[in-house]
Amino acid sequence: MMIPNKKLGFGLMRLPLTNTQDYKTIDMDKAKQMIDTFMNNGFTYFDTAYVYHGGISEKMFGELVSKRYPRESFTVTSKMPMFIIEKIEDYERIFNEQLTRCQVEYFDYYFLHSLNINTYNDKVVPHKAFEFIAKKKEEGKIKHIGFSFHDTAEVLDKILTEHPEVELVQLQINYIDWESEAIQSRKCYEVCVKHNKKVAIMEPLKGGKLINIPQEAIKLFKQHSNLSVASWGLRYAASLENVIIVLSGMSTIEQVEDNISFMKDFKPLSNEEQCVIKEVVDIIKNAIAIPCTDCKYCIDGCPMQIQIPKYFSLYNNTKQFGHLKEHDDRFKRLSDNGGLPSACIECGQCVSVCPQHINIIENLKVISKEFE
Repeated sequence: MMIPNKKLGFGLMRLPLTNTQDYKTIDMDKAKQMIDTFMNNGFTYFDTAYVYHGGISEKMFGELVSKRYPRESFTVTSKMPMFIIEKIEDYERIFNEQLTRCQVEYFDYYFLHSLNINTYNDKVVPHKAFEFIAKKKEEGKIKHIGFSFHDTAEVLDKILTEHPEVELVQLQINYIDWESEAIQSRKCYEVCVKHNKKVAIMEPLKGGKLINIPQEAIKLFKQHSNLSVASWGLRYAASLENVIIVLSGMSTIEQVEDNISFMKDFKPLSNEEQCVIKEVVDIIKNAIAIPCTDCKYCIDGCPMQIQIPKYFSLYNNTKQFGHLKEHDDRFKRLSDNGGLPSACIECGQCVSVCPQHINIIENLKVISKEFE
């Protein structure tokens, strides 16, 4: 299988915006600067999806990468949105739309997006999703096939046993989720090793949550390294042997430059640094109330237009720093631009698509009690 030349990949899910209240408003000028800096430093791997930035991510990639760089100078991954597939005919339509959006004739890597036991049993198997992407590989429109995954190691083992043709699995792996029973990062990674499958890593910084960590943890990192807090999460993920790429959802040019500084000439974590990570994990686990990564999968289908990730972020902030007046002001701004937490009708749509398996409905009740 084709292996990227460097282990840092550009995740195109958290790009800079011109309007922070509308995640479809990608700031093209800033994104262009970030992409050019990334490419000019020898990095080539981009990861997008049909639903990222409300469909605008793929179009941005087409305009700023495919249109401006030779095809052989980059690799791109996109994904079939299994959670919105209704019938077999959807595959061809969506796949062709993605090729057009991305302005490419083929995808280097192509995944079934966000598999779990429900999407596998209800969509993948009856709609023959793996057969579809295998056919596209035969046609030369996909170079390597795989899937991104959010479920237990047992489910992952079942899928890989039934589909040995899979070449790459994208997993959520970071140092806070490594031993998590909900995410099962370590167990899922070990299943991939067992099946001799390479791994791509998403959420190495847990949607930025491993940047805004307690001061005690930051101090511990600084005692052992002059590198950024982000470097610890990315290097932790990239140090795993079966990992070929670690995605970073970069939002600013500063983040791009920082990531390049320690990933251009990547060095795995030492044994001493691994011990530091374990200490930091204990500190962080006592500080995070709701483990939301701000992926926004829950937003699009919410009938009450509740800005769920932003409410969760606000609540986590109050738990870390206390309930301040600025938190009430932020709550008011959020409620002015969408539904209140108490507006939740408990339809369960958000829970069904949450990669972190968060009990969103119950947490919205907690937030409602805290602020309303």
